[in-house]
Amino acid sequence: MLIATAFVLMMTVPALALFYGGMSRSKSVLNMMMMSYVAAAIVGILYVAVGWSMGFGGDGTLFANPFELLWLDGVATADYIFVMFQMTFAIITAALISGAVADRLKFSAWVVFVPLWAVIVYFPMAHMVFSCTEDSLICGRIGAQDYAGGTAVHINAGVAALVLVVLLGKRIGWPREQMRPHNLTLTMLGAGLLWMGWYGFNVGSIVIVDQDVPSEMGRTFATTTLATMAAILGWLAVERLIHKKATSLGAASGIVAGLVAITPATGAVNLSGAVAIGAIAGAVCAWAVGLKYKLGYDDSLDVVGVHLVGGIIGTVLIGVFSTAEGAGGIDGLIYGGGFGSLGDQILGVIVAILYSGVLTLVIGLAIKYTIGLRLDEEDEVNGIDLAAHGESAYDLHSGTSGGSSSVLATAPVAKSTSSSEGANA
Repeated sequence: MLIATAFVLMMTVPALALFYGGMSRSKSVLNMMMMSYVAAAIVGILYVAVGWSMGFGGDGTLFANPFELLWLDGVATADYIFVMFQMTFAIITAALISGAVADRLKFSAWVVFVPLWAVIVYFPMAHMVFSCTEDSLICGRIGAQDYAGGTAVHINAGVAALVLVVLLGKRIGWPREQMRPHNLTLTMLGAGLLWMGWYGFNVGSIVIVDQDVPSEMGRTFATTTLATMAAILGWLAVERLIHKKATSLGAASGIVAGLVAITPATGAVNLSGAVAIGAIAGAVCAWAVGLKYKLGYDDSLDVVGVHLVGGIIGTVLIGVFSTAEGAGGIDGLIYGGGFGSLGDQILGVIVAILYSGVLTLVIGLAIKYTIGLRLDEEDEVNGIDLAAHGESAYDLHSGTSGGSSSVLATAPVAKSTSSSEGANA
C-alpha cells in the first residue's frame, strides 16, 4: 500500500503535470503544471483535516460527519497509509479539471476553486462511492459498482470541467486558430508515467475492498494492462479513419482513455471484458473529442472527451461485462445477469453527473461574480506564465547574463498562434 500510494501521488506530480504541460502552449506550460502541484498541496492538507472524516467517518447518504475524525483524531497511526492512499485520489481528481481551462483561468480563481470544490463536491462523492455503507448513496443505496473511481474521480472531474469551460468561454482565437501541443515528448512521457502509476490506483483499490487479495491483485493488474493496450489500438484506428493519421498524441490519449474506462470495472470483469471496454473507450473517446467543435465548448485538453466520456463508458459497461467471479460477485447482461446491474450502473452515473454539475455550477458562479474566473485579454494573449508567475518555461531571452529571474520576468512575449490542443490536434 505504501508503494501504491506513492504511485498514485506520482500520477499527479509529475505525470499529469507533464501530460497536460506538453499539450499546452509554450506560454502557458508552467501555469498548467503549477495547477497540478498547487492542487496537490491544497487538497492534501484539506483531506487530512476534514476529507477523511467526510468520506469515511461514519454513515450518511451524501457524506459523513466532517468533525468525527477531524485532523484524523481517533485514527490509529497504522491506518494513516489508507488515509494517504485516499488522499491521492482526491488530489488527482481536482487536478484533472485543470486541463479543460488551460490558458484562460486566473490562477487566483484556481486557488479558490480547488478547496471549495474538494470539500463541497469531491469529499461527499468519495463517501457515496468508496465508503459503501448501507446509507451511502451510489454504492450503498443504489448498489452501483465502482472499484477505483469511474464516478467519484473521472465523471466527477469531467462534469466539473465542462461546467467551468461553459462559464469561462472560449480561448481567444479558438477555434479559428490551430492551438497545437507545444511539446509532445513531455506528453508521451507523462502518459507513460500515468500508465505506471495507475497500477497503484487500481490494484491498491482492490486490496482495500477485497479479502481475496492475491487473486484480485492479479485480476486488476491484468485487466488494467489489457484495457489500456486495447484502447490505444481503438483510438488509433478511429484516428486513422477520420484524420488519415495515427499520431503520438492519439496513442497517449488512448492510454488515458483506456485507463479511465477500466478504473471502475477493474475488479468486476474478466480479461476479454477488459479488452472490450478498452477498445470501446478508445474508439468512442477518439470520436468524442471532436464534439467540442460541433457543440462549441472549448475544452482545451479534452478532459470532457476523455474523462467524462471514458468514465461513463467504463461505469456503465460493468453492467454488461461483469462476471460473478469478480470482486462484486455479479453477472452482467451478457453473462445472464439481466438488466438489473446495468440499471444500477446507469443510475449511479446520473447521480454523479447531477451532483457534480449542480454544485460545481454554484461554486463557479460564486467565484465568477466575486474575484472573477477569467484572465484579462492582454494577459491571455501574452501568456499566463508571464502574467501569473512572472516566468517563462523556455529561456529564449537570457542574453549573456545567464538568465536571471528578472530577465525572464521582463522578456517580451510574442503573440503565438501555436497552442495546446486536445487529443484530436
